[in-house]
Amino acid sequence: MAKILTITLNPAIDVTIELNELRLGEVNRQEHVQLHAAGKGLNVAQVLHDLGHTVIVSGFLGRENREIFDKHFHHMQFDNQFIYIDGETRQNIKVAESSGRMTDINGKGFIISEQNKTAFFAQIEACSVDIDHVVIAGSLPQGFSIDDFKSLISLLKKLNKKIAIDTSGKALATAIAMNPWLIKPNTDELEESFGKNVEQFSAQTELFKQLDSQIEHVVISMGENGVNWLNSGKALHAQPPKMTVKSTVGAGDSLLAGMLHGLVSNFTPEETLTTATAIASHAVSQVGFRIPTQDKLAHLKQQTTIKSLS
Repeated sequence: MAKILTITLNPAIDVTIELNELRLGEVNRQEHVQLHAAGKGLNVAQVLHDLGHTVIVSGFLGRENREIFDKHFHHMQFDNQFIYIDGETRQNIKVAESSGRMTDINGKGFIISEQNKTAFFAQIEACSVDIDHVVIAGSLPQGFSIDDFKSLISLLKKLNKKIAIDTSGKALATAIAMNPWLIKPNTDELEESFGKNVEQFSAQTELFKQLDSQIEHVVISMGENGVNWLNSGKALHAQPPKMTVKSTVGAGDSLLAGMLHGLVSNFTPEETLTTATAIASHAVSQVGFRIPTQDKLAHLKQQTTIKSLS
């Protein structure tokens, strides 16, 4: 198994409220509520840990409500290399209805200072010495600019790391232009960043051709329509099994973790995509994103269809 660094620049405490149906303007009664130390990079880290990998976690966290993160890191045996700054880590409210609909209310979070950034870049260089793969996932916090994001990618490329990125908006367009090892956008994020409908495989390949992309692995999530994997070998499509959706939170992060797991474990392309898609499919059937049991995973893999797009 590998040692992998995950970077979460803008983590959050996810407060997930489960109820039958959200009635706007009325009093709603929750059925369950869960609090998670979250953020896309930390979600990826949790799945990677469950798959047997050693994980270093880094990014920024607020000192004033750090306890939930510290307990999570201890429980998951993460190597904690976060930079703690003044203020609180943001809270994201997620309302999960029994129909599968999810309503998100995301907090703004803290503001990163120049001093914070200097400490962070030094920490990243120090803690990435003996690892080959780095995941950068999630949004950028206030005060961490696109130029700072470019500097982070440049630093990791200078250190010869294989970089996997999952972000959106300007950060996604910036990442694609810098040709990391792997990206995992969904179709909505690509359309937001480039103004083009990319639901079809032909439109996806044309977009990355126009961008003169040198990215080795482009993993495009399309929800219930599956996953397209454009890579330097052959393009593949995965059609996931039909699932009863309880929450989509963490599904994309589970897909990314599953892809990374297969690639670093030298699985065949078909086995890599099958495993990742099965793990992501299981994620939507629960509130949370722990991986399924081996029997459940094997069953989901049997229900996942892979075909060549080459």
